[in-house]
Amino acid sequence: MPEPTFPELTRAEEQVMQVLWQHGPAFVKDVVPALPAPRPAVTTVSTIIRILEQKGFVGHEAFGRTHRYHALVARDEYRRFSLGKLLGGYFGGSFSRLVSFFAQEENLDAAQLEELLRHAQSAPANNPADASDPASDDDGRPA
Repeated sequence: MPEPTFPELTRAEEQVMQVLWQHGPAFVKDVVPALPAPRPAVTTVSTIIRILEQKGFVGHEAFGRTHRYHALVARDEYRRFSLGKLLGGYFGGSFSRLVSFFAQEENLDAAQLEELLRHAQSAPANNPADASDPASDDDGRPA
């Protein structure tokens, strides 16, 4: 089955999606305080969410004149897409080139490199992108 493709998201759109992924369905007034400072105005967040709806990332449930928004695209699905795009665009589709780049840029020591190797060896052989990341918690941030 081919990997899904998604439209590009701006940084602001990704931040809103992170809130919806982390907190679940929410009203615009609840999304704003969960965004990093400096927080945009409620009207700006409302506009971003409407754009995300047009792009197919967000759906809503109406409650009179207000709406509760929810993610239509799973975090892991978008994560796989983003990683594939990063690998293809900057590392020739090679995961080892990506790891090598980070090893050099982050000055990883031998213990950190061994930990990466252990994670790679324990990943399912059929699709390494589906392996869960033990180094991150449920919201996708490093532990």
